[in-house]
This record gives sequence, structure tokens and C-alpha cells, in this order.
Amino acid sequence: MKSLKSIFNGLAGQTMIYGLGTIVPRLLNYLLLTPFFTRVFNTEAYGTFSVFYAFSSFSLVLLLHGMETTYFRFSVNNDEQKTYNHALFSTSIFATSFLIFLLFFRNQVAGWIGYPNNVNFIVCFAFIIFFDVITAIPFARLRNQNKALKFSIIKLINVSISILLNIFFYVICRNSDNSFLASLYDPEVNVGYAFFSNLVASVVSFLLLLPEFKTFCPEISFDFYKTMLKYTWPFILIGASGMINEVFDKIFLKFIECDGMNPLEQVGIYAANYKIAVLMTIFIQMFNYAAEPFFFKKSVASDAKESYRVVMDYFVIFCLLIFLMVTMYIDIFKYFIGKDFHGGLDIVTVILLANMFLGIYYNLSVWYKICNKTICGAVISIIGAVLTLVLNILLIPHFGYWGCAIATIACYFVMVVICYLWGHKVYPVNYNVGKIAAYTILALAVLYTRNLIVLDNTFATLSVSTLFMLLYIGILYYFERKNIKKLLCV
Repeated sequence: MKSLKSIFNGLAGQTMIYGLGTIVPRLLNYLLLTPFFTRVFNTEAYGTFSVFYAFSSFSLVLLLHGMETTYFRFSVNNDEQKTYNHALFSTSIFATSFLIFLLFFRNQVAGWIGYPNNVNFIVCFAFIIFFDVITAIPFARLRNQNKALKFSIIKLINVSISILLNIFFYVICRNSDNSFLASLYDPEVNVGYAFFSNLVASVVSFLLLLPEFKTFCPEISFDFYKTMLKYTWPFILIGASGMINEVFDKIFLKFIECDGMNPLEQVGIYAANYKIAVLMTIFIQMFNYAAEPFFFKKSVASDAKESYRVVMDYFVIFCLLIFLMVTMYIDIFKYFIGKDFHGGLDIVTVILLANMFLGIYYNLSVWYKICNKTICGAVISIIGAVLTLVLNILLIPHFGYWGCAIATIACYFVMVVICYLWGHKVYPVNYNVGKIAAYTILALAVLYTRNLIVLDNTFATLSVSTLFMLLYIGILYYFERKNIKKLLCV
């Protein structure tokens, strides 16, 4: 087997560079837009904002129909340009059809989702989704060709434009004494300016990716396309089920009544506190951007399974460190959302763990992707979606957003267990389950013990949290010191 350092050379390097395009934009969003929106909008308006993005996320996954993963998979054993042409052709057809549908039936769609007076929002999101879908494969190509820097620069430009436009409308125009600037802001539009800012950013990303579109060749082999569709169609089920697990809780909160609670306020509080867990989500996302092409390329190597095992170990360790950092310093992180949203802080611990389980599932899912058994992934995702639906329907009427949090962690944990057991039969990887479980239990024990110490002084509270954090890091180092030395050796 190759050295531990060699396993991480490509993956860690690409992960850090992709971090420029994922973690930095998401951190900018986290540090600027989330605090900004949760102070500009009240809980109900932020609920509307979150519901629209929940519907958008669901639509994006369906329209992409797993073509990013399919592109990576088919690029390994087939001509990359040919694969790129067919993947881009497919997503473009889906995106254009969806855009036409929403434009023609915008009034009906607005009524279906409970916003009959916000038809303009539907039109805006129709174009946002269109541009995001057709740029997905060009972005995937940059990842596949290790053009991480270009990928990251475009992503940074995208989020920068969005941030600047939101500041322009909600700060400059909203508070301006200049008649022209003041006329650009209409209080009735409310969250609409945030949506418009997103649209402009998406259009700019499309323009910056035009060189990738110019390489597209319209010569399509329908036999090859059918082969790709045969591989990718289960991803439609996987994606739809995954989005039910990830975003439908916010939609359920809007439509399922909970005694004595305003549905949109519940959505707003839940979605805002969900954002506090974004550091975990950011790490998982930037890891996946680098890991997916890495896993496929590594699948033909003799040490593939050992690499997957080692990657899983350190993925979980990093997740647990993020988990403890956010939960132990929640007195700091809570200021990233407005004071009106602080009532939901207790769910942050659950959401962080749920996202960690989702990240573990992404790691485990490598077996059905490289073994061309994507239907297995569809089955697992459907089981998770059904569990999510049932638990949300049962729990929301009684517990509100707490029901959503419980449903989320239960769903992802069950998916992890099923994926591990099934994968162990088809493509056995000797993951260090015992060690991962021990480190997780230890992290929970450290957090529980820390929370038993209640102090009135903020400095003392943070100091105690730091001591417990260092204690956990010290224990990790003691057990991982040999591997860390191998990793750091030249």
C-alpha cells in the first residue's frame, strides 16, 4: 500500500483549493448574508425566503438528474469530450423545458406553493434554476480537469455579486435620502430583492463559463446517451429523495399546522438555526467536490479500499472537531443570526450531528457508484425519504421545528446503517467502525460534561469550553499520533 501521505496528497490539496470556491463563498454568506437577512427580515419573511430556496433546491436536483456524477463516471473509461457533450446536452434539455413550463404556468405554480400574489418570484426563480442547471456540467468539467482555481474564482465572483447587490438594495437604497436610489426600493417587494440579486449572480457565472460552452459539440450519439441515462436515472430518485430529506422539512413546516405556532415563523426560526450548522455543511461540500472525482479515479488502484477507509477516519475526525467547536462556542455563533431567532438554538447540536451522518453516508455511497449499482442508492434514498415524510407528519403537529430536527437525524442515521451493511456485502471496505463510534461517543461525552458547568461570566465560559476542546484534541492526538506523523512526513 502507498503511504498515508500519498493517499492525501491529491485529495487534501484539491479539497483546500476547492475550499476557495466553496468554503470562502459559503463563509461570506455565513458571516455576512445570514446575519444580514435575519436582521433585515422578520421570522415570517425569512420563512418565505427559506421556503422558496427549499423548492429551488428540490428542482435543481431533479433537473440535474445525477449528470454530474455520471459525467465523472463515464469520463474515466470513455472519451471526456464525448461524455461532456452528452451530459451538457441532457441538462440543457431538462433546464430549457423546465424554464418554459414555469413561464407558461407561473400563476398556477404560485398558487400551488401557497404564494398566489408572488408570481414575480416564480419567474425570477425560473431563470435562477435555468442558469444554475446549465452551468453545472461546465463547473463539473473544471473539477474533473483539476482546474480548481478557475472554479473557485467564478464561485467567489458569484457570491460577491450577490452580497454587494443585497447590500445595495437593503442598506443603500432602503435608507437613502436620494430620491432616485430610494425609488429603487419598494418595501412590498421585501425578499424579492434577495432573489433578484441571486439571479444576477447566476447570469454572471454563466457568462464567465462561456468558454466551456464553446467547446460543446452537438454531435450526439443516442446509443451512448441511452447508456448514460441507464446509469443516471436512479440518481433522479436519489436526488428527489435526498432533497425530501434535506429541504422538505421547511416545506412541511409551512403546510402542517402546529398548535399555537405561526408556520412561517417556525420555518424562519428553524432555517436560521440550521444555518449555524453551516460550517459542517461547508466542510462536507468542499470535501465532496474533491472526493467524488478522486474516488472514481482511485477505484482502479490496488489500494482503493484502504484509501477509502483512511479517508473515512479523518473525515469523521474533522466533522467531530467542527461539531464540538460550534456547540461549545454557541454563545459566539448565536450572534450570526438575529436575536429573534435565538429561541431555536437548542436544535443546532442535533442538526450538526445529522449533517455529519449525511457526510458519512456520502463517503459510504462510493460502493454503489463505482460498482454501477446506482439503483441501490435510489432504494436507500427512498427509504430515507419515506422515513422523513412519516416522522415529519407525525412530529411537526406536536413539536414544531423540533420534529423536523429529530426526523432529519433519524433519517440520516438509518441511511448510514443501511448503506454500510449493504455495501459491506457488495464492495466490502474495512471501515474502522469501532474507532469512529468511540470518537463520536467521546465527543458527546465531552460536550455533555462541559454543559454541566454553568457560569455567568462569558470569558470564564469560553475559557472552560477551550479547555474541554483542547482535552478532546489531546485525546485524538494520543491515539492518532502515529498516523499523523506518517501523514506529515515527507
